[in-house]
Amino acid sequence: MILILFCIFLFIVFYTYLGYGILLWVLVKIKGFFSPSNKPDLNTDLPEVTLLIAAYNEEDIVADKINNTWQLDYPAEKLHIVWVTDGSTDGTVNKLKSYNDVRVLHEPERKGKTAAINRSMIYINTPIVVLTDANAMLNPESIKEMVILFADDKIGCVAGEKRMNMGSKDTASSSGEGIYWRYESMLKYLDYRLYSVIGAAGELYAIRRDLFVHIPDDTLLDDFVVSLKIAMKGYKIAYCPQAYATEYGSESMQDEEKRKVRIAAGGIQATWRLRSLLNIFKYGVLSFQYISHRVLRWTITPLALFALLPLNILLCVQYPELILLTILLILQCVFYLLGFAGYINSKKEIKNKVLFVPYYFLFMNINVLKAYSYLIKNNTGVWEKAKRKSS
Repeated sequence: MILILFCIFLFIVFYTYLGYGILLWVLVKIKGFFSPSNKPDLNTDLPEVTLLIAAYNEEDIVADKINNTWQLDYPAEKLHIVWVTDGSTDGTVNKLKSYNDVRVLHEPERKGKTAAINRSMIYINTPIVVLTDANAMLNPESIKEMVILFADDKIGCVAGEKRMNMGSKDTASSSGEGIYWRYESMLKYLDYRLYSVIGAAGELYAIRRDLFVHIPDDTLLDDFVVSLKIAMKGYKIAYCPQAYATEYGSESMQDEEKRKVRIAAGGIQATWRLRSLLNIFKYGVLSFQYISHRVLRWTITPLALFALLPLNILLCVQYPELILLTILLILQCVFYLLGFAGYINSKKEIKNKVLFVPYYFLFMNINVLKAYSYLIKNNTGVWEKAKRKSS
């Protein structure tokens, strides 16, 4: 019985982090052989677009973000800039009001980002809305590249790419997150090639305004839920790596832990609230991708991962003649030791990317377990902003 459980857990962990990516690559290759992808129509008339920027106490970044929006390659008469601030207590609002081409939607009461986005949509009537964060800098072509994909009527949302700016100091948090997002970007690309991206990242994504649905104000992952709600209506979420948002990694692993716990808590919350999406008979490929890419990471897999070591020890005692079990135990011990060495190096600020990988991997999964406690204690959708690195 223990051996069967160990094999099941081992398969779940392998499939979640490597197997799904391999299977996805194979399926995309097969699909590409039978149905070559169509390129978007580059001659499409550009529609009016609203760039919605969410901000909370971003006084220090306002000028940089405004300059970034001025550099966007999109017709000025068709691009509307709207900032929504929720409970900002610093000089963010006053700074924004000094710019004539910016519309500011400010509420003194802090209810969280989701509530801010919900109320801001009432004032937006352009067919396309691009959502981004104040601390995320966009490349000049980003909006145009995303809007072009909406020429396909089946596309209801377009996810941009998130890139990490390591700054002058390459820490465990920024290096680990950078590696993680490069892998995530590859999976998003393959997900889209197969059918649809599974959720957009709030740093940069675009939606059709008429497909937006208000979601509960206490939603922790507004970007993920908003985009998947659109996908559940039968539309696809496209992936556009030519449109990217660059932001700095967390200042420390302590700040990164706060962020990862909140994201994992949001994932667990979303898994329950989007539970109808688990019905593969209704949603088909979308459901398969959702379970494989997201649900397993936020539910079963972290538990399976940390159960493998004690189960492996028990099996080695029970079946000492099985060499494969001994090899697996040694490999697990080595991996945990490398992760611990990465933890020690991060404390001493020693740069070693080889050790950052096992450390960050274990770090992410531990934070999923911590997320359950966070979800019980926090039910408002409001969180403490993690500190970000600067150049």
